[in-house]
Amino acid sequence: MAHVHSVHAGKSLAQAAQATMERSGEQWTAMRAAVFDALSSFQKPASAYDIADRVSKNQGRRVAANSVYRILDLFVGANLAHRVESANAYVANEHPDCLHDCIFLICDQCGQATHIDDDLLAGGVRDAARQAGFAPERPVIEVRGRCSHCEAD
Repeated sequence: MAHVHSVHAGKSLAQAAQATMERSGEQWTAMRAAVFDALSSFQKPASAYDIADRVSKNQGRRVAANSVYRILDLFVGANLAHRVESANAYVANEHPDCLHDCIFLICDQCGQATHIDDDLLAGGVRDAARQAGFAPERPVIEVRGRCSHCEAD
């Protein structure tokens, strides 16, 4: 069964991210806003270096990738972003006000990562981990293959 939620984009996404961050007791600084805007502007997963480069160009000054990594870690912890583990890259969470495990379908040809929600599948992974005596904290499910666009080519 798929999870139902509101998907945000553009200005609505930035507002939802800011509200989520502030509800968690964190400040929404100008740098955090700049990093989130850059992250959400990418059409596929972006590395901290990609994001730092975009923020640097937008601000006309060099922004270090280490600073971006710290902010991205905060974003992942606050549910504003997801880390695509196999690509060491990040995507903005289009529904930061909804906490759940997610599944990525990653195209090996174009690099696009499609995020899907399936609480039944994610719950099954958590249950299997518990049955094996393991306490799951952050399941990461990534499926590699080809997207429908690349498959058609």
